Amino acid sequence: MNNESNVTPTALDVAIVGAGFSGLYLLDRLRDLGFTVRIFEGGSDLGGIWHWNCYPGARVDSTVGYYQLALKNLWVNWDWEEKFPGWQEMRRYFDHIDEKLGLRKDIEFDAWVRSAKYDEDKKMWLVKTSGKSKGEISTYAKFLIICSGHCSKPYIPNYQDLGEFGGVLCHTARWPQNGLSLKKKRIGILGTGASGIQVAQEAAKEARHLTVFQRTPAMCLPMRQKTLDKEANKRLRRTFPKALEERALNFGGVDKDMVFIPQKTIEASEKERLANYERLWSLGGFYFWLANYEDMLSDEKANECAYAFWRGKVRERVSNPATAEVLAPLKPPHPFGTKRVPLEQSYYDIFNQDNVDLVDIKKYPIESFSKSGVRVDGKTFRLDILVLATGFDALTGCITTMNLENGNGVTIQEKWEDGVSTYQGICSSGFPNLFFSYGPQSPTAFSNGPTQAECQGEYLVKCLEYLRRRGIQRIEAVKSAEEQWCKACEELANDTLFPLADSWYMGANIPGKTKEMLCYTGGLPAYLRVLEESNQSGYADYCLE
Repeated sequence: MNNESNVTPTALDVAIVGAGFSGLYLLDRLRDLGFTVRIFEGGSDLGGIWHWNCYPGARVDSTVGYYQLALKNLWVNWDWEEKFPGWQEMRRYFDHIDEKLGLRKDIEFDAWVRSAKYDEDKKMWLVKTSGKSKGEISTYAKFLIICSGHCSKPYIPNYQDLGEFGGVLCHTARWPQNGLSLKKKRIGILGTGASGIQVAQEAAKEARHLTVFQRTPAMCLPMRQKTLDKEANKRLRRTFPKALEERALNFGGVDKDMVFIPQKTIEASEKERLANYERLWSLGGFYFWLANYEDMLSDEKANECAYAFWRGKVRERVSNPATAEVLAPLKPPHPFGTKRVPLEQSYYDIFNQDNVDLVDIKKYPIESFSKSGVRVDGKTFRLDILVLATGFDALTGCITTMNLENGNGVTIQEKWEDGVSTYQGICSSGFPNLFFSYGPQSPTAFSNGPTQAECQGEYLVKCLEYLRRRGIQRIEAVKSAEEQWCKACEELANDTLFPLADSWYMGANIPGKTKEMLCYTGGLPAYLRVLEESNQSGYADYCLE
């Protein structure tokens, strides 16, 4: 039975898809300015990835000083428990945001966007959502903003007999909301990206046996986790105003000290280079990745120096030389830092435990799945739980699945079939009154989420205010400007080593997807200068009607 709740579609100024940082920031700002606005969220609560990512060990990889909203001084009455918060703490933080701002009343939960079509006559989007509890809802909105996040469409490899597995099978991004006990279970983890690393560290503590199936080694960095008491929070709060203000001046939207060393690797003596490497390593987090020598991500020889240091650090912690070689091979599978760099606390140590095995499925591919487990190289690994830490159809997948259709009957999926094309990572020509926040061809994966949510969100707020003041009903990117932006994104990426890796940054983890850099790699400050020029020009790079 169809429980359609809106026979006559309601009308909004702005419809937002997604209740993560970007969506919540825009909801609050636009609502204050008198826009009628509503968020449609597929999940049952706030938080975006922090609603969906509730697997054991899921946690933030940016420090709390930067991984929060500056909006309305939300930080003043909030104490953090850890330097790198876990998913439970992030959920409490989102509850804190709602307590202060009262956002839930303007959010439709359990509302997956199934389609959105632009009506050229009405100059509005007709958005259709559905969910298990509410049936179909139809809503007209003058503007549609997609805030669905860059890693929200899980990728499950197309193994023919995966369905034959008889135990519990779940992707990390769709972990049961009521939890899943790992205690005394035989657990397999397929994939060693960030989520696979985090689950493995926790599973190794309580599993009867853990088998990690690795295709490509993860080049993890030490997290250097710390707990934070009341005094630590008081000290941190004194730094927040300046830190939050300055983070937009940094390449990755984080710590102002996390900047590349303005020197080429080869220009430093071996003694100086090793001292810098040790310093960055001791700092933990992303420092070794994003505060290394300026040519580390653009020069292969410089990159090899960083990799050799990283490899030595890993091998010091793994007692079995054969296992160490699989985890940190002599020859890197790709340049260091050109795939997502996970942070770890005990990952490499778990392979010294008797209850943990590492299986190299690059060398010995998976042969089959059965009711009892996974077969590799003639051996069946018996499992109770198989965790798919297999990543996402990142940056574009969550957008193309929404069936966004322009007034000419063309979907965004059809337009992007041979490669993504946006202007400023904000919109796409041919699709009027449609905006993206934290999407493709903006800094996104190379930028701290809350920082970009606020900076990019403020650009959109100013744009919508401008249109309203002038009575403009329709805005669309000029095609030539979009072409120039795509070319600029490509050229920036080609000056780096990123195209040498088959990463989700490049869309290379999804069979059939065009291999291309999906993010703007020029850094957040340069990107924001482009947006400010657009604001100041009165959106000269757009067609306004």
